[in-house]
Amino acid sequence: MVELALPKNSRVQKGRHHPAPAGAGETRTFRVYRYDPERPDNPCWDTYEVDLEACGPMVLDALIHIKNAMDPTLAFRRSCREGVCGSCAMNIGGRNTLACTQAHAEIPGKDCQIAPLPHMPVIKDLVPDMTLFYAQYASIEPWLHTTTPEPQTEWLQSPQDREKLDGLYECILCACCTTSCPSYWWNGEKYLGPATLLQAYRWVVDSRDESTGERLDALEDPFKLYRCHTIMNCAQVCPKGLNPAKAIAEVKKRLVERVL
Repeated sequence: MVELALPKNSRVQKGRHHPAPAGAGETRTFRVYRYDPERPDNPCWDTYEVDLEACGPMVLDALIHIKNAMDPTLAFRRSCREGVCGSCAMNIGGRNTLACTQAHAEIPGKDCQIAPLPHMPVIKDLVPDMTLFYAQYASIEPWLHTTTPEPQTEWLQSPQDREKLDGLYECILCACCTTSCPSYWWNGEKYLGPATLLQAYRWVVDSRDESTGERLDALEDPFKLYRCHTIMNCAQVCPKGLNPAKAIAEVKKRLVERVL
């Protein structure tokens, strides 16, 4: 029988415990992934006993409380706190989501476990390196391609054509869907992933764009597009309720229709 084991320097170890302050009321333990590239230590899980009366209801509120009152060395991204910017995307309780819209009371179990988005290099603690993700997004050229002279006011669309963009334009590029996709885990350097392909379809279906054929040509590739196996993790975790798998299927459908 084959025995598989991770290298010693890749094993996540037990970290420090930060107790709640004296006199704290109701508390909950947050188990947070810690990694500092400037230290030789392995990644670890630090635990924090958070006084729930001293912080807000969301996971991001707890993280901000931890950083402000318990451990200023903790690193994470956050900005809008309204589920709009996508900065605070993390793996919370085993599921990719936004820390600012996820209530910690809704996380099952005794401890609330928080880790960076999976299968991305970690810069520090809960901060993933999204360089490749943004480069893939840029590769689809997410702007209007037109040869028609630019109008003096705006590019007009009928209500029916505008409606086709619903469920596409709302993507906030948080990468929750892409980093939940097993196909992206194994083929991330070649497969564009759910978020980028959803955005690609957003421009393919836009009635104002005049490069539909060129966009489809660029997507017709065994790895860029066809690594999607409709596992549907992307639709299950999207914090905006979008369905990247459906958009990918529509791209494939258009590629088939144009050769019939």
